[in-house]
Parts: sequence; structure tokens; C-alpha cells
Amino acid sequence: MTQKAIIPANYRMLISEESIQNRLKEIGAQIAAEFKGKHPILVGVLNGGVIVLADLIRYIDIDLEVDFIRISSYGDEKESSGHIKILKPLSADIKGRAVIIVEDIVDSGLSIQFLRNMLEAYGPSELKFATLLNKPSKNRVDLSIDYIGFDIDDKYVVGYGLDDKQFKRNLRSIYACE
Repeated sequence: MTQKAIIPANYRMLISEESIQNRLKEIGAQIAAEFKGKHPILVGVLNGGVIVLADLIRYIDIDLEVDFIRISSYGDEKESSGHIKILKPLSADIKGRAVIIVEDIVDSGLSIQFLRNMLEAYGPSELKFATLLNKPSKNRVDLSIDYIGFDIDDKYVVGYGLDDKQFKRNLRSIYACE
């Protein structure tokens, strides 16, 4: 099955579907080893993180729970505004639980910092962060991300959950828009 019909000419493949799956498999094995017997809650950050979370949990061979949170710092823009709103709070009680937040991309780091500060107040036993993509050159805060799929340059990227004005999330690879 090909997606050529929905890939614009100005998109250049940055990370293939195969590379993404191989890296998620490695991260899944690492999480399974580190959290054996702990039954962690993996929290997907909507909307883009749902694709990463869905594939990642299939590579984690321990019992786990899944929840979602939705925040917004972009609106319809390509750059984070720095102002973060909670659009959907957590449903699960995370007090005393091991929690792993799963993001699609970290650029400024402000969303991660916001989530860390907010969720630590609920008293999890552990709070870790996973992201498929990290843009170290864009980080504006001191970050501690426990599981990173790929470090990338400062490019606008789409696919595999990352959107272009809410479209292109369904692309199976990650593309740089040029």
C-alpha cells in the first residue's frame, strides 16, 4: 500500500517507517526491563502522541495501563506559543504509580516542563518521559527525557502523528517540509 498520492512534492523523507518501528521496539524492550512488576501507566499526549503510544505499547511485554492527556501550545501554528492549555486532563489516579508520558515531539521543552510540574503534584512514584523526536537545538529549558527515538535538526516535520494544520498525521514515515 502506497501513500504517494498524499505526500506533497515539497516533503522529503526524514525517517522511514521501518526505522521508526525498529527504534520503538528498542524503547519498548527497555521500558519492559525497567518497569517489570510495576504496571506503569503510559500517558499519550494527544493528538500526535496517540500514534507513537499505540505502536510503542505493542513492544512492551509487561502489564501496563494507558491514559491520555491533551494540551495545546501550538494552536494552528508551526511554532509553540509558550502558552499551554489543558484540553483533556488525565482520567487515571497516578498517586504512587509509575508514569511514562509519551510525546510525538519535543522542541522548546515547555510542554514537557509544564507536564512535569503539573503531574509531580499528583504524587507518582516515578515520572518519566518518552518522545519519538527531540529537537535539542530548540530546547529552551533544561530537559530530562528518558527515552528518545531520534534527535533531529530544527526542521518542520510531519507524519506519524505529527500534523500540518491537522492533516498528514496518517503518513507512516516522518517527512521534513521544504
